[in-house]
Amino acid sequence: MEKEHFVKLKEIVSNYLPDDVSSEAIQMESNFLEELNINSANLVDIVLDVEDAFDIMLENEDMDGMQTMADAQRIIQTKLEAK
Repeated sequence: MEKEHFVKLKEIVSNYLPDDVSSEAIQMESNFLEELNINSANLVDIVLDVEDAFDIMLENEDMDGMQTMADAQRIIQTKLEAK
């Protein structure tokens, strides 16, 4: 199941990558701002897309804790288990 979530998450994040970053660069430990060069406005869009894609609600503290793909995956998993 988690692999499935990573693939879905990677698809969402890929839509917001700047031209100089390839979707191949997205790894489990990739940092959204530092390694993937995603700006904070796009990070908000990613959060909204994640909420829609996984049918979950993310709180402000979830967003603050979402620095890497692994963080996002852990938060998604936690939210899904709490449903």
